Amino acid sequence: MTLPPDHPDFASSYNNIAMVYDNMGEYPKALSYYERSLEIRKMALPSNHPDLASSYNNIAMVYDNMGEYSKALSSYERSLEIRKIALPPYHPDLASSYNNIAMVYSHMGEYSKALSSYERSLEIQKIALPSNHPHLAGSYNNIGMVYDNMGEYSKALSCYERSLEIAKNALPPNHPALATSYNNIGGVYNNMGDYSKALLSYERSLKIQKIALPPNHPDLAASYNNIGNMYKNISECSKALSSHEQALEIQKIALPPNHPDLAYSYNNIGNVYYHMAEYSKALTFHQRSLAIRIIALPPNHSDIAHSYNNIGTVYSTVRVYSEALSSYERALEIQKIALPPDHPGLATLYNNIGNVYQNIGDYSKALSTYERTLEIQKKVLPPTHPDIATSYLNMGLVHSNMGEYSKALSLYDRALEIRKIALTPNHLDLASSYDSIGSTYSAMGEYPKALSSYQRALEIQKKALHPDHPDLASSYANIGLVYSHMDEYSIAVAFYQRSLEIRKKALSTNQSDLASSYDGIGSMYSAMRKYPEALSSYEQSLEIRKMTLASNHPSIAHSYSNIGSVYDHMGEHMKALSSYQRALEIQKTALHPNQPDLASSYANIGLVYSHMGEYSIAVSFYERSLEIRRIALSPTHPSLAALYDNIGSVYSNMGEYSKALLFLQKALEIRQKSLPPNHPHITKLKTKIEDVEKKM
Repeated sequence: MTLPPDHPDFASSYNNIAMVYDNMGEYPKALSYYERSLEIRKMALPSNHPDLASSYNNIAMVYDNMGEYSKALSSYERSLEIRKIALPPYHPDLASSYNNIAMVYSHMGEYSKALSSYERSLEIQKIALPSNHPHLAGSYNNIGMVYDNMGEYSKALSCYERSLEIAKNALPPNHPALATSYNNIGGVYNNMGDYSKALLSYERSLKIQKIALPPNHPDLAASYNNIGNMYKNISECSKALSSHEQALEIQKIALPPNHPDLAYSYNNIGNVYYHMAEYSKALTFHQRSLAIRIIALPPNHSDIAHSYNNIGTVYSTVRVYSEALSSYERALEIQKIALPPDHPGLATLYNNIGNVYQNIGDYSKALSTYERTLEIQKKVLPPTHPDIATSYLNMGLVHSNMGEYSKALSLYDRALEIRKIALTPNHLDLASSYDSIGSTYSAMGEYPKALSSYQRALEIQKKALHPDHPDLASSYANIGLVYSHMDEYSIAVAFYQRSLEIRKKALSTNQSDLASSYDGIGSMYSAMRKYPEALSSYEQSLEIRKMTLASNHPSIAHSYSNIGSVYDHMGEHMKALSSYQRALEIQKTALHPNQPDLASSYANIGLVYSHMGEYSIAVSFYERSLEIRRIALSPTHPSLAALYDNIGSVYSNMGEYSKALLFLQKALEIRQKSLPPNHPHITKLKTKIEDVEKKM
């Protein structure tokens, strides 16, 4: 017997075919078959038949997977309308509709609306279902996810644990739903920085899945990815890479070659290589992820934006700032279409763009971009969300770079207050806050306070990290720098040597962090006037950077500057001049024309000419430096004070005492605003001014 073309059985068949395409990640084909199924049902069934609601629901699911959230929401709401008419008020399918609507709101970053819909779903389920029904576990799980996204981790954990409790009572011990609960609990612990508990939960999830699921099930891949992310967070990169590669291996067997989940694994592998400072490999994997997403997803899907964002981050780290800015702006362009105007994802991108402006020394743009980030976060996140702390920290860094130290400290303190509330006591972000505060106190010349903050950071890192983690090396180097400023050179060298030992263990000998350690040791030897040893350290740093970085990378310029400084101290002025000019050539190619590093190079060249007695040439270089610093920095920045001091000294040597006095007084005025009255810089300036006044 032949069925008519509008028979409901055809609708069911189209629906089933669509489900297969949906599971394969072939969303346009899935959508086409779901729509054909709906078309038949509209002809064959009454307008409020539950099967029509199911069709709208399925279509919405595809739109949600494609990132077309407004269309998904519209279809879910149409499904809900039908169910409200066709079903009793506490039917489980109504709960399902509210759940799906909440899921879309969550994807859109509208967490309060998501929470309201999830709670409505739970309310229905509590009436319609027995107290230990698995669907209740699912609802508690979903509510936990919203709290997790809002940064309310204790509430999230409570919901996830309630979900797990129900699932344990309702389901066999190796049911996949239990694995989901352990997975979500792991996610909260990860966000709280409790990585050992997170790893334990993820491993329990994987253990269940290995028993309950076939060996190439995509959920196993998801667990391997989660475990890989965790190993990355604790810097066990080889284990992280192995886990992500296992995930990818499963996905290659289970999924079509352009499935979005494959893109996710390539993305994760890229993140690990980024963490290992293997930036070319990181870029390759992020670009592979992007290529799949461009094929598999609609052009304005958020995941495509995520790929551009990750590519931007790699370019930013290797200081190819034009490419970084271009990638971040492409991501922002997509997210503005894909997401509501106040979605946290937009805040993340504004933050990253702000980081680029900060790195190129465009502080006004950096500050305005960070303020846009904070504006969004304050609208959609609770006041103690860690992302808000990050924004305060970034804004503080801008003010610190501009020499506005009191503003910087105020913002750093606000960030620290939030992190103390939101995070576990040994979370590494707390160490980062103390590190920033220490850096500012060091710049202000308040060395005991700087030392105290750096030591707090080190205490946290010692508890949270293994003894040879590179972050510990950075803290030892920071403490060494403070002791150097305090003229405690033997103590300083000991801390720098500890930093170098760690980096030699943690990194291969061609890594940029190792170069930084040699820089630190070089600066110590230079301060102790052991110039041959300083030169040797700086040359080792340069050699490493030449092997690992592009020829015009700003860090190579930094090495040439350090070498130039030693030659200048040794009185080898032509060699000093050559090194400083090499640094300047690189910076002109790599940096924004008003970047403060360029100003430093002009000032360094001016200083050499001053030492050579070529005072008019020295003044011309100092003035070029001054021109940049006046644009890039606040009027009270210490770098301006140092420059005014140098210009004043040159004019004094030229016998132009009125000009000398003018510049020296400007330098003193700035120093007195940012330094304590007995600071050596202030004492030296007052002596210079007295000497000039006597000569007049």
